[in-house]
Amino acid sequence: MTGVAERSEGVTLEGLRKRMAEFAKERDWDQFHSPRNLLLALVGEVGELSEIFQWKGEVPRGLPDWKDEEKEHLGEELSDVLLYLVRLSDICGIDLGKAALRKLELNAIKYPVKLCKGSSKKPTQINVTDNNDGKSNGGVMAISNSDSKSRSDGV
Repeated sequence: MTGVAERSEGVTLEGLRKRMAEFAKERDWDQFHSPRNLLLALVGEVGELSEIFQWKGEVPRGLPDWKDEEKEHLGEELSDVLLYLVRLSDICGIDLGKAALRKLELNAIKYPVKLCKGSSKKPTQINVTDNNDGKSNGGVMAISNSDSKSRSDGV
């Protein structure tokens, strides 16, 4: 494994995938890296990430009021989440980069700019009809969401 100084160039998902595989192999941890175990570890790390924000209320972009130590800790927890996600996708045989690009394409279809720009509404909440209070919603057309019973967001 190389040091941090040697990684000053761009980081790729494939590079992280290879490094995580090497890291696990060197430690003989492949035997523990089942999809279930990695998912549970990922969930635990998301919990640790959540704790950082738990009592802070809304936080402005860029975290201008945060101390350097707090930002460093946040970076460590974000990295834990990313690394477990990359490892999980590798173990499951999913090309995470391709899957993410495909998901962006699907979201572009599900949330077309013309209908969704500036709105936080879900596709099932956007329609052409007037509201019950008689006010128009701007003539926004309905979007079908065949997936709405099992999904609540666009990601």
